Amino acid sequence: MNDIIIAVRNLSKSYSGRPALRGLDLAVPRGSICGFLGRNGAGKTTTLKLLLGMLRRDAGEICLFGGSVESEASSVAARRRLAFVSEDKELYSFMTVSQTIRFTRAFFPKWRRDLEEKYLDLFRLPREKAVPKLSKGMRTQLMLLLAMARGAELLIMDEPTSGLDPVMTEEILQAIADLAASDGTTVFFSSHQLAEVEQICDRVCLIDDGQTVIDGVLDDLKSQYRRILVVFEGAPPAELAGFPGVDHIRRRGRTASLLVHADVDRTVARAREFGPLSVEVCPVTLKDLFLDHGKGD
Repeated sequence: MNDIIIAVRNLSKSYSGRPALRGLDLAVPRGSICGFLGRNGAGKTTTLKLLLGMLRRDAGEICLFGGSVESEASSVAARRRLAFVSEDKELYSFMTVSQTIRFTRAFFPKWRRDLEEKYLDLFRLPREKAVPKLSKGMRTQLMLLLAMARGAELLIMDEPTSGLDPVMTEEILQAIADLAASDGTTVFFSSHQLAEVEQICDRVCLIDDGQTVIDGVLDDLKSQYRRILVVFEGAPPAELAGFPGVDHIRRRGRTASLLVHADVDRTVARAREFGPLSVEVCPVTLKDLFLDHGKGD
């Protein structure tokens, strides 16, 4: 049994000659919760559409559940094993909550009645209320119910908590984490909410300008990186940026902030050679990694 549910290798896609993806690589292991991060325009939406078969790639390889989706038949077979929650949260406007569930249930032989009842109760969804009368949060919860109860092995979501209040956001995040823990469902979701990703994800994939800049276990990444703050009497020397292991440097007045992934002690020692007023080594957060690796549009 293959342990990598999503494997993307050297994936490329352009629109009218403008590259959206430039050799993207990522891997999502079975049972993990992976946060897919990047600034607007980084290539997240294009990646999701390629995974879902909504676009055709220009080059590269996509494997789902251990098999290539090269042919239409293999692509359809793989996508029968996944569920998708879009950012738009579109539902049939002429149905009630119960009617929407019954209609959707008929298409999925592995539908889980136990999960259906669980999420109806957990989200306190009004069964006989018409979809147009639901709040944005309730529509999101209904979409999640439809995706999570169908017995899918892979759950892909695009900004699942966008626009929700803190209480509803917490309920949804907990439901996602519980599903992964209890059923072994693999979760891959894009988000701009770094705190939410850090709360429930065990892996992150950060892309920028159509390329992967970070892909790995979140705790490992945070333990590998350190921020070194160096304060000088005047402007920080330009030589700091050339130190081995320095991924990124930010200069603010007399302070240089270095994001370092290796040779931390050596970097500190070399920085001291320039006679700084102080040198401080700090742990990093997901926000640090995002801001220093994602350049944006």
